[in-house]
Amino acid sequence: MSFKPIRKAVFPVAGLGTRFLPATKVVPKELLPVVDRPLIQYAVEEAREAGIEQLILVTGRGKTGIVEHFDIAFELEKTMTERGKDLAILEPTRATPGDVIAVRQQVPLGLGHAIWCARAIVGDEPFAIFLPDELMVAKEGGTGCMKQMVEAYDEVGGNLISVLEVPMEQVSSYGVIDPGESRGALTEVRGLVEKPPVAEAPSNKIVSGRYILQPEVMRVLETQGKGAGGEIQLTDAMAKMIGTQPFHAVTFDGNRYDCGSKVGFVEATLAIALSRPDMGAEVRAIALDLLK
Repeated sequence: MSFKPIRKAVFPVAGLGTRFLPATKVVPKELLPVVDRPLIQYAVEEAREAGIEQLILVTGRGKTGIVEHFDIAFELEKTMTERGKDLAILEPTRATPGDVIAVRQQVPLGLGHAIWCARAIVGDEPFAIFLPDELMVAKEGGTGCMKQMVEAYDEVGGNLISVLEVPMEQVSSYGVIDPGESRGALTEVRGLVEKPPVAEAPSNKIVSGRYILQPEVMRVLETQGKGAGGEIQLTDAMAKMIGTQPFHAVTFDGNRYDCGSKVGFVEATLAIALSRPDMGAEVRAIALDLLK
């Protein structure tokens, strides 16, 4: 059986980034660099690796810099060319005209509302969702998280979420799946539980910021009321779709860094720097020196 391909991805990037103030007073959090690439670029490159063609940025006021990052910087490129500098470093920031689309989330009503704001562009196609705060890094020689999910989607269709296994004592900080039958990295999802007490958690598989959803989720979000925190929650909409459409989780074979927190951001920066052949040895030496 063949399924509609995943061509579109939604990036909800309208958040205020208050945990990173004052750095994010003017600069969007998604443009803060992990070594030398902004956070949003890692997510976009992961999307492109998975064959996604159209990037839908759900932005807010003060976030135009994210769109500009994927535009051509004429003055910069002209100056670099005149000085004989290689422009290859800018290649990942280029986008085919029409393939980066920005829509506004005018009121901060939650993740579900942000996704719903992209409904006209998503149309009647299945689509991916990337939460750029969650930096998903493939193992050396491996494939990215979304590529692993698209490969699973091509096999089972329906809806998929990325999950990671964490120590049981940590589950109360995350959304957790109620698992059904498992086959390799693929697990049937029977339910979703948000931040359960450890004793009541149905598993240690936490939802981790990557989704493939069918367009019907937009119809659910259309009429959905506010949930936890007074916001329209994507988790609530997904829970309503379980049982009506195939729903699976893919356990990501790679590393996740929570760049929504300062400590996680520092961890990601250190991990990426250590893995870089052009600087890893020097960074390791610096880290060891600091730990003395």
